[in-house]
Amino acid sequence: MEENTTEHVIMTPKKKTSQKTTLMIQRQKVLKPIGEDSKVHIAGGDHQGIIINKEMASDADDSVPAQVSLEFRVFLVSAHTGKHTQESRQLLFWFQPDSKENENAAVAQQFFRELVSPQEFPRDYVGFIKKIMKLMQHKYKSIKKLEVELNQLDETLDPPTRPLRPGAVLITLGDCCRDSVSTDETALGKIVPLTEDKVLEMIESSYPNPITGGDIARENCWAEADVEPILAELLSKGLIKSLDHGAFTRVVRDDSDVQIVKQMPTIASSKQPTIAIVTAQYCEKLAVDAMIENKETFVRYTTVGPSVTTRTSGIRYRPTRFGESNVYTLGNIGAHRIVCTKLPTVGHTREAMTAAGNTTTRLLGTFQKVDFVFLVGVGGGVPHFTDYNRHVRLGDVVVSHATDDGGYIYVYCEGAKQKEDGVYEFETKKWKPANPVLQEIATKLKTQSEVADPSPAWMPYLKDGLSLLQSSESEHDFQMPPVESDKLYMPIGAREVIEVAHPAPGSGDLIRQHGSPRVHMGPIAAGRCISRDEQMRQAFAAETGALAFDSEFDAVVESILGNCRESFVVVRGVADYRDGSRRGEWQPYAALAAASVAKAIICGMDPPSDT
Repeated sequence: MEENTTEHVIMTPKKKTSQKTTLMIQRQKVLKPIGEDSKVHIAGGDHQGIIINKEMASDADDSVPAQVSLEFRVFLVSAHTGKHTQESRQLLFWFQPDSKENENAAVAQQFFRELVSPQEFPRDYVGFIKKIMKLMQHKYKSIKKLEVELNQLDETLDPPTRPLRPGAVLITLGDCCRDSVSTDETALGKIVPLTEDKVLEMIESSYPNPITGGDIARENCWAEADVEPILAELLSKGLIKSLDHGAFTRVVRDDSDVQIVKQMPTIASSKQPTIAIVTAQYCEKLAVDAMIENKETFVRYTTVGPSVTTRTSGIRYRPTRFGESNVYTLGNIGAHRIVCTKLPTVGHTREAMTAAGNTTTRLLGTFQKVDFVFLVGVGGGVPHFTDYNRHVRLGDVVVSHATDDGGYIYVYCEGAKQKEDGVYEFETKKWKPANPVLQEIATKLKTQSEVADPSPAWMPYLKDGLSLLQSSESEHDFQMPPVESDKLYMPIGAREVIEVAHPAPGSGDLIRQHGSPRVHMGPIAAGRCISRDEQMRQAFAAETGALAFDSEFDAVVESILGNCRESFVVVRGVADYRDGSRRGEWQPYAALAAASVAKAIICGMDPPSDT
């Protein structure tokens, strides 16, 4: 028989134990009479070009590390015993010499999405390996070799638990299943349950604006009569207080220096702040306040009138403008005078965003010596499924920074559409500071933390802040949650996602230290149209280089630049992999991490001049 020099996709077993199996799949030209070798199986028909090698491979190629790896887990169900076996499946990729290194990770991720697509998820081992080989043969020619490691983890009679995310479902596919999570529950019209925690969250979100029980009820389609006993319970616990016309606001705990004022008192020139810190959530304000020394807080409430029903429309409204109350905390961070404020509810409605911009304008008009503005709080990280160093994890901090010298640090998506070829087209607004001094200081701190000093500059501030917040008996738990709760999911369809493992460090990677937030530098993005679509959000991040998303601060950024402040920075602690807007167990810790990094940047600034 003549030698066959056509390129084939060949599967060869590499390792086999009772718990682990490793298979090697590679493309190569066959240089021997394959028809005479009894140790190979040559596929025909629809599978022509695929060869199964039954002889165990050697370890000769182990010295060349994989360029990309991905790991995920499945639950296998035995039809005979009914037992569930959890299994880890890892894919290791080697690419052709002429492939573009910066594109390899994206190719691997797309390969993975297609491999585990909900419509054609392989039901068994044979189908799983067969699909890998067919994808390599017909679509992904840049992949030279791929190894599959199948590792059995444990066996139980109990079914697997559902993912710890809202709207999660477990989809079974024949003899195997995988965790799948639906889209945002609010988009599906689900009722928000009435709980004490949810009512307190709404009051905290509105703070410093008072909010009535009727407003709380109408926002979530609850009965006002059902909200009243919960408000009474929060009052009895001292968490909220009542104001005029049936309105309520948050009680600031353990802060005897809070002063209720009709107008801001005159601040002596020597005590005028030069740095403003803007927060949006209550836990963010608590975290930043924990960084400030010699604090004094001023709160100005607007008069909240009773709800009125118009004769013509029947619509109830309050005769006050949205978002006119103010809270200002003044004090010191290092050599600098600081003012910190909390915005009213941010995101989700144009009225809320406009109010956030107006609050920022009032802040900068009241404190006219402010030259630097920090937007500090939580956000959603953009994970990198294959690169350990570029991967943004829960508890990390993203500091807004341009991807290049002429780039932008904050990007807002105004609109998006998907073209016929599947590519997304985005309409954006972009901003950058005229003076990037804050970004330069943050970059220096990040470099020092990775090269010179094993203890980052922000860690003492985080530890001191945590100690202070614990002693104040805050209702928010600012401790770092268990690492096991940091679940990573990859979207694989319109509504489905699959749980994947966080990327593992390579031989030369700097290993992250437990309890020490890692800082990332890159653009931060936002946009209502992409907030609920994970695939669209990933595409937007890939196009803009964004490393985090937050809850629509475009009006705030426009106010900063419109008031001629040349230096601003956005600092986001990563609380989830969306936009940080949902209350979750990582929010307080992420807020504290962001505040500690902001303090490190401020302490790295030159002292203010006397003029």
